[in-house]
Amino acid sequence: MSSYIIEGGKKLEGKTYVSGSKNASLPIIAATILNQGISKLYNVPRIHDTQMMIEILKKLGCKVKCNKNKVVVDSSNVNNYEIPERLMREMRSSVILAGSIVGRYKKAIFSYPGGCDIGVRPIDLHIKGFEKLGINVQESFGKIICLVDEIKGTEINLDFPSVGATENIILASVLGNGKTIIRNAAMEPEIEDLQNFLNRMGARVEGAGTKTIIINGVHKLKDVSYNIMPDRIETGTLLCAAAVTGGKIVLERANSEHIKPVIDKLEEAGCKIEIERDFIILDAPKKLKAVDINTMPYPGFPTDMQSIFGAILCTATGTSIITENIFESRFKYSGELQRMGAKIIIKDKSLIIKGVRKLYGTKVKATDLRGGAALIVAALKAKGKTEIEDIKYILRGYEKIEKKLIDLGGNIKVLIN
Repeated sequence: MSSYIIEGGKKLEGKTYVSGSKNASLPIIAATILNQGISKLYNVPRIHDTQMMIEILKKLGCKVKCNKNKVVVDSSNVNNYEIPERLMREMRSSVILAGSIVGRYKKAIFSYPGGCDIGVRPIDLHIKGFEKLGINVQESFGKIICLVDEIKGTEINLDFPSVGATENIILASVLGNGKTIIRNAAMEPEIEDLQNFLNRMGARVEGAGTKTIIINGVHKLKDVSYNIMPDRIETGTLLCAAAVTGGKIVLERANSEHIKPVIDKLEEAGCKIEIERDFIILDAPKKLKAVDINTMPYPGFPTDMQSIFGAILCTATGTSIITENIFESRFKYSGELQRMGAKIIIKDKSLIIKGVRKLYGTKVKATDLRGGAALIVAALKAKGKTEIEDIKYILRGYEKIEKKLIDLGGNIKVLIN
């Protein structure tokens, strides 16, 4: 297992860039199965999860070529409709392939997905959506088998605005017969990016970014080239890293529209932020002020950012309260922050953080992707040296995060054990 060794106390200053979005890349890579041809994707982050998705595509029979952040997928000879169980267990997002496979082949076999342990994340909404489309879904020996003669357009009302379920229903409906309407759909910008990619291929999807998405089925799609949107959670992470160190940075290739709640909270904490068309400038105060946060589905404060904000609020002036409304087990990172000297109390769905003067470097362990990123942010502020173990979780979602922090003046090294 590799670790990060971080010497804290260095202000982050200078300029860096935001990589392509993890959460947009994964469903778009999955969607390449649908066109039975060539898809050229640009700005794909080279991270563990995208590499896993590409490996699954190869197992299904796709030809894939990668060159830096460009991925070319030839799905014309896909000859398998079963997602390998070993790869499904590597990451939860692999379930998004089910919609593409059943949409193209009218059958799909997969198992329950794995990924970060941040609470119960059932796929019942995916399955209910499939069944509404006329897909027969059966479970046999831990495998989920989907079969259908014809996917028929219908109206689907989601019990909760699940991002994955919304994406899977879209992917399954694109080549279906008739009109599918998704109500109470998730509104995340990554879904809008998926819509734009599909429409570039010849699909007829509208309404992404709103509560109602309409898919008019088409018979055939075409070859496509597409540029993935910037990663809004990486954007927020880098801004928080600069904020906690009292630094000033310029983030290029960033879309501020996607992280308005994060920017609002950083300004409330005392940061000065300037926004231009495709970059963000953050100038942090010497000491942040406490703020309260409630996570909500988009366009509310993102659950993926609450652990990272938890880290920067550990040394803020005053007491902060973070309430997590999406996942019930997303406070595991707080125990690791306590090892660094943070004063944190968990009460029901809330984290109560009393700001301290200093955090202290020690050995900690990443428990999930965003919790691991929170430890990086805390370590940048801490006095002394911090070793973060199990960085495999962090590598699932951040491209070259250590290089970007070094370019900004951070003292971070990778220790390969």
